[in-house]
Amino acid sequence: MEELFGPVAPLTPAIHARAVSLARDHGLSVYDALIVAAAKDAGCQRLFSEDLQHGQKFGTLTVENPFRREAD
Repeated sequence: MEELFGPVAPLTPAIHARAVSLARDHGLSVYDALIVAAAKDAGCQRLFSEDLQHGQKFGTLTVENPFRREAD
């Protein structure tokens, strides 16, 4: 799978600590916060998720729901 998605990054103590802060500060589940923290650590600017709020920002990271329909 690495050839499809790139290398797998390990869960570090720094990512875990950031996730705990994100969960507390933004009311996220620990699992969602871990995803956000890992995306931020990887330098991502967009995070595709149908579980998080579309348009929500975490610094330079913006959540986008790929299934959201634009208003007419």
